[in-house]
Amino acid sequence: MLQDRFLYFPEKARIEDLVSGGLRAWPTPGAFRGLVAGPVAEACGTAIVFHGNAGHAGHRSFYAGVLTRLGLRVILAEYPGYGPRDGAPDEETLVADAQQTIALAHRSYGAPLVLVGESLGAGVAASTGSRERDKVTGLLLITPWDRLEHVAAHHYPWLPVKWLLRDRYDSVTSLASFDRPVLVVVAESDSIVPTRFGEALYNALAGPRQLIVVKAAEHNDWFGRVDETWWREVISFLLTPPY
Repeated sequence: MLQDRFLYFPEKARIEDLVSGGLRAWPTPGAFRGLVAGPVAEACGTAIVFHGNAGHAGHRSFYAGVLTRLGLRVILAEYPGYGPRDGAPDEETLVADAQQTIALAHRSYGAPLVLVGESLGAGVAASTGSRERDKVTGLLLITPWDRLEHVAAHHYPWLPVKWLLRDRYDSVTSLASFDRPVLVVVAESDSIVPTRFGEALYNALAGPRQLIVVKAAEHNDWFGRVDETWWREVISFLLTPPY
């Protein structure tokens, strides 16, 4: 009960309520795994966005807006139990489902393929990126943690959270041998996932890495504090060889 109240806040929605503003059901309405935007062909790459723990993929259209302008095809991945999808979220389910999404995107579009993970989605992206590294060009982890138990202990210091959590989302262990570029973004004033947890993850990375601190930003307002030039530099780091 503690874990589910702390971690998962899905919002349901119908597919027809989500497909607007250039967003299309992906891969099809009948086999819905998320939303896609941008060119079907001639994109410079594909970005799969794994969103945070609340709402649904349709709430993350701002990623599609900026990344498609940079020439990327953008898939806003949806989790089981969120939006129009059936199921119940937990770590095993979300990670296995994300692996299927990555495999389908890679078969459909090829490389380069970048994973973008936001908060909880950073844990999903870290775990799946390590398992599917042959298909992944790089990771963009936004307001991530090193290990979920550290964030839980920060918010519930009076509870033995290490023993109560069923889902671990241990990104340090997941990325211990990951050799593709990883860009970690932390919000300077983050009260939900304090910056020290993202910095701990960054310090544990062995491969190509970069850390960006978004000044004066909170957990949920960082997007409004960066511009298109910022995004261009981020994507350039993730897509530019040699890595």
